[in-house]
Amino acid sequence: EGRKGGREEGRKGTYRMASSICEADLGGRVPVTILTGFLGSGKTTLLNHILTAAHGKKIAIIENEFGEVAIDDALLATKMKSDQEIIEVLNGCVCCSVRGDLIAVFQKLARRVAAGEIHLDAIVLETTGMANPTPVAQTFLLDEKIREFARLDGIVTLVDAKHVEQHLDAVKAEGVVNEAAAQVGFADRLLLNKIDLVSPSDLERLEVRLRAINSFAPIQRCSRSNVSVDSVLNIHGFDLQRTLSALPDFLTPSAVPTKHDDSVTSVSLNQSAARHLRKVRQGGLDYQLVEQWLSELLEERGSDIFRVKGVLHVAYADVKFVCHAVHQIFSGEFTEPWAPGERRESKLVFIGKGLDEAELADSFNRCLWTPGLLTKRAAALRFHVGEEVEFHDGDNWVDATVTNIMTRDEDMPPGLVAPYEIHMLKDPEGFVTWADCDDDSQIRRKGSVHSQSSEGIVCNPPIHGDSHGQAHPGHSHSHARGLEPGSQEPNSKRLKASAP
Repeated sequence: EGRKGGREEGRKGTYRMASSICEADLGGRVPVTILTGFLGSGKTTLLNHILTAAHGKKIAIIENEFGEVAIDDALLATKMKSDQEIIEVLNGCVCCSVRGDLIAVFQKLARRVAAGEIHLDAIVLETTGMANPTPVAQTFLLDEKIREFARLDGIVTLVDAKHVEQHLDAVKAEGVVNEAAAQVGFADRLLLNKIDLVSPSDLERLEVRLRAINSFAPIQRCSRSNVSVDSVLNIHGFDLQRTLSALPDFLTPSAVPTKHDDSVTSVSLNQSAARHLRKVRQGGLDYQLVEQWLSELLEERGSDIFRVKGVLHVAYADVKFVCHAVHQIFSGEFTEPWAPGERRESKLVFIGKGLDEAELADSFNRCLWTPGLLTKRAAALRFHVGEEVEFHDGDNWVDATVTNIMTRDEDMPPGLVAPYEIHMLKDPEGFVTWADCDDDSQIRRKGSVHSQSSEGIVCNPPIHGDSHGQAHPGHSHSHARGLEPGSQEPNSKRLKASAP
């Protein structure tokens, strides 16, 4: 229903309270932005932009996650500067089950500011994608201590242009909130994100629909949540009187609490959980098996999987693999290195309908790397050590010899165990490179013109890995240093240590 054209009448007591709140909105209070939007709309990406922008502001981030395992705090932590701060609100929805925790966090911040321990120019509260922003906003106005410390500056809602209509159209049981509609309806500013994934005509139609829900909030188009800090912070967007004209019971503490759709649940797979709570086995993941699993899962059940996010420990990789998915749209990349002494463990969260925790955990466990995988893949290779082959060096097919199989070198992309080490006969003795795939695009029998490949061997994992807009992770990577015909450069060469 939003905030358009509501009733003018209301309880007199409520309006007297509203008046005192408005009159008190003078100087000194820290502006608070509520950042909301359905699962996967781009909220954490926007926070990353804010944290890395050269704005000079000291910002406190309050992070709320729907699942029981925190992922976004790890993704944001590397973006933080020394004078900025993250506060994590764990396991629950800030609009209902953990509102008390939210109040405690604000009271703690207020005490630290009053004591001179910190100075804050702004606070950003990122709600879970399942949050109804209305009761969150109420928290700032109904708690006297918070009201004295902070002012609600605005509610900024990110809208996923690719998927939002699916959620706006969702049929809910009586009394159950449509979170996507509530987030749009209560916004002071709408950021229409991922516009590169839809056509111009669909964008125009979607904007008409958004304005029908919320005629007040300006709509700003963006891609990858790339907007200026001024579009989010200190926008002076929240107007209590306007809100009360649309929602006369807004400041009524006894209002009916938010009721969420019980069919939407989360499953958290966390290798660092205590032994008696751990649902998955420990160990590094095989990149190929993870890619295949997520590819098939999103292709078959993507419509019911609202969100996937994780930080993964991939075998043969000294850097973290960070992955995201919204329905069938997947992105993943190797990011910063694991810190010295940091435990290399994977965390993966699924949010959606009809999730089977045991099935997901079993599928995860089947992706664990084992020494037997290399033996199995070696047995499936077409060529053996010492065989003469033709190898594509990035420009031409050249004569070569297989010098090793299932090999790993520090110059290779993270997670890759190359099926073949190759010596091109045109190179000096001892210089070798590798083939990413056992495929005719890279390595073939002499005189061969037919495409062949062995089962179970994939090309190198993505180095930069961003697959924004791809259907699923199975098609997300490209040969950044690959050997496909027409590639820019071949894989790097090296001199074997044993060479004379």
